[in-house]
Amino acid sequence: MNTGRIKAHFEEEAKEFDSVIQKLIPHYNDMIGALVSVIPFAKDAGFSMIDLGCGTGTVAKEIKNGFPDADVTCVDISPNMLEIAKTKIGSGKYIQADFNGFSFPQKYGLIVSSLALHHLENDSLKFEFYKKIFEALTPDGIFINIDVVLGEDDAIQSAYMEKWKSFMRTNISEREMTDKWLPNYYAEDRPAKLTSHLEMLKKCGFSKTDVVYKHYNFSVYLAKP
Repeated sequence: MNTGRIKAHFEEEAKEFDSVIQKLIPHYNDMIGALVSVIPFAKDAGFSMIDLGCGTGTVAKEIKNGFPDADVTCVDISPNMLEIAKTKIGSGKYIQADFNGFSFPQKYGLIVSSLALHHLENDSLKFEFYKKIFEALTPDGIFINIDVVLGEDDAIQSAYMEKWKSFMRTNISEREMTDKWLPNYYAEDRPAKLTSHLEMLKKCGFSKTDVVYKHYNFSVYLAKP
């Protein structure tokens, strides 16, 4: 994983991240809503959660809104992102780290991530990280991820990309898309097939997996021990 390039990218984009992501990611708010809706705890539960690649804290904030007694930990590679997350969420733990060599400091009832794990360079590293997630969950815990995924073959992937480009064209110029965001995607992102994610999670020991939401190349999926 080219952590230097990725860190520099997110440091630069931090202040504009919340507005930019709405322009680039179709139905982003719906995906966050889907994630929050399947958290299987009472609204007054005092569980511990960790957000991996928290960005500006949007997902963690929505979880905190729905579960005010949750103990929140946010992890991100970008100090600038973490500072913005702190202003949104307030009290909590904030850890600057990338996924390479990251060790979970404790066990959690809820582990989430949003548009971050695709930065892991290959399926082998994703599998190893999923094993860490499995080991960091409490027995009644749950892992929920929002991410970009690949199509099952080249034709499906091509259709996904055309749908994604069509969405971006409604919000940004063709030049910005082709000169900035698509090159960033190809340089920094290493998505995997959704079926591959589910298979890896099962191999790690998760007994239950499910797809909560899918819109072409974006998905919300979960796993339970």
